[in-house]
Amino acid sequence: MAPTATATATTTTTTVVRAPKQPDIEYHPDEAKYRARVARLFAENPDHANVPLPDGFPTQVSGPIVWEGKDWTSEDQWVYKLSPAELQEIDDALNHFKGLDKPMGYIGKDTFPLPTLSATLKGLAHELYSGRGFFVLRTLPIDTYSRADIAIVYAGISSHVGSARGKQDATGAVLSHIKDLSVSHAHEKGGIGNSAYTTDKQVFHTDVGDLIALMALQSAAEGGTSRISSGGRVYNELAATRPDIIKTLSEPWPLDSFGGDPGYTLRPLLYHEDGHAIIQYSRRHFTGYGSQKRSPHIPPITEEQAEALDAVHFLAEKFSLGLNFQKGDIQYINSLGLLHARDAFRDDAEHTRHLIRLWLRNDELAWPTPGPLKPIWNRLYAVGPEEQRFPLEPEIRRKENGSTK
Repeated sequence: MAPTATATATTTTTTVVRAPKQPDIEYHPDEAKYRARVARLFAENPDHANVPLPDGFPTQVSGPIVWEGKDWTSEDQWVYKLSPAELQEIDDALNHFKGLDKPMGYIGKDTFPLPTLSATLKGLAHELYSGRGFFVLRTLPIDTYSRADIAIVYAGISSHVGSARGKQDATGAVLSHIKDLSVSHAHEKGGIGNSAYTTDKQVFHTDVGDLIALMALQSAAEGGTSRISSGGRVYNELAATRPDIIKTLSEPWPLDSFGGDPGYTLRPLLYHEDGHAIIQYSRRHFTGYGSQKRSPHIPPITEEQAEALDAVHFLAEKFSLGLNFQKGDIQYINSLGLLHARDAFRDDAEHTRHLIRLWLRNDELAWPTPGPLKPIWNRLYAVGPEEQRFPLEPEIRRKENGSTK
């Protein structure tokens, strides 16, 4: 008799591992989506927020740069009004520099002398690093100057606040124009991937570098309010209520380079350095903006990171201060200690919002630069006098890869 064959059935279980997916989050924060995400993450893990603060991060930071908008009762607390004598000093310094017949990159404290105003500006620079972190200089009679003279005056005054100017694009431009270019530059290669060059609202973010200077050449017909918020106040609120978000912010994030090489870089968004809470990020690097979509072939952010982005924005909004920024004003901000934003605006034929920007650093007063930011800062300020470019007309800043920044 032939042996009986016994069949053995084998069951194979296949586990499907789904690739991480970019969260449902856009450049403009959606509070309903944010609240729903918070609820979902807590439903999935009730201990979601029950973590200690990361090593080296305190329960709170202190100092005059930690404030809320309601702490300020009058713009006289942050506005310095230039006197007729100081305006004459500025005119004299302009004529002095023009008489030197040097390229604009040589504008500095020595070549743009301000005999009495210099000491005042030095004190205001201390206010940026050791005080509230911002001030407004009011008001320059810019209609009396040519566009080139405005650039000289702006850079000259600012050289008494910050000793170094940072380059804002790959061509060595140290001056940039912030205005709506969505019509005039609509056909530019790569499109407009930055809300700064539209009439759209800019959400809370920071620029690279220590200090931001903005001069108003013209204000909008409606809207465009400049808003600032204390990063230290946002930090303290999160440290007290959501230490898990402090942990998330202090870990590396994938920042989209929008077609650059490499396609993304990794760094934290939050640092604690020499007693200061330093938040450094721009939301569009994680969400894209307009025609500049987030690259699909780089790591997505996590749901926890999406939650953290919204948490920072809505707290910054809650604690913010709106500035009455007028034509001829120069606004100075500590970009390490403060976040900033801008309301949407409307231009008309007589009022076209137009700002010009400098990125500065005061080498004598500067805070220590966090380690992961040092390579960026080193490139930013590595621009000699002969390399500095001062565009007198608006242009969209470009990276070396051609994308807008």
